[in-house]
Amino acid sequence: MAERPVIRTMTRADMDFAIGLAAAEGWNPGLSDAEAFFAADPEGFFISELNGKPVGTISAVRYPGGFGFVGLYIMVPEARGKGWGMALWAHALRHLDGCTVGLDAVTEQEATYTRSGLASFYRSARYEGTGSGETPEGLVPLGQIDFSRIAAYDRRCFPADRREFLRVWLGAPGVTGYGLVRGNRLAGYGVIRPCLEGHKIGPLFADDGAAAEALYRGLSAAVPGGKFYLDVIEPNRAATDLARRHGLEQVFVTVRMYTGPEPDMDKGRLFGVTSFELG
Repeated sequence: MAERPVIRTMTRADMDFAIGLAAAEGWNPGLSDAEAFFAADPEGFFISELNGKPVGTISAVRYPGGFGFVGLYIMVPEARGKGWGMALWAHALRHLDGCTVGLDAVTEQEATYTRSGLASFYRSARYEGTGSGETPEGLVPLGQIDFSRIAAYDRRCFPADRREFLRVWLGAPGVTGYGLVRGNRLAGYGVIRPCLEGHKIGPLFADDGAAAEALYRGLSAAVPGGKFYLDVIEPNRAATDLARRHGLEQVFVTVRMYTGPEPDMDKGRLFGVTSFELG
């Protein structure tokens, strides 16, 4: 009988291998993504090994309240087509038993995930731009805003509470983040982080197009002359309009898929996806 890989839960050190695979696939991960991802669910990352050699990874982050998200699903090229990836997939889904599971699929794999029981809900597009401009007046550095206010706003725009992830994400090296306060109320916040190539904006959550515009301008100004990326969802037309108004170029498309009903979140406030790997 042919040998088969052994699947185990990743350690924090294993996360660096997973991020390396993502980089090799051209996914352009953030320089500190491993630390923040692991904080989201230390039991939700799995690695497949053949004779002690890693051959595949997957994340299956279980958020509070019955929501899970799958990402980092990658087999090394020589391990593909052997059924090992399906074993890794099944292992990950067992960790998410009882959850509504989401993922962002490249369009070429949409049919594959449909056969696995997921349904498509909407498309997202990644846009590329170059940082420029001045920081608008009225933006407040996130470090000056109480974290509980940021976490509460984030929860309106994401299907679950993810404050353990956010603490690390917002405080990672090289990250710039702003909030927009109207009166006494937080009306949005946004973050831009360094990646292997350029930077990525995400999340970018805002009450309306005007708030998103101010936050976008501040984040763009944080990387003058540098390349950056912004991922927007098609259901929020104002987000697409923002990207096009600033001359950003669409570079690829993904499909948001779920195993059950679409989770509750305010897509009208979602002007920039946090991460295609964790939702």
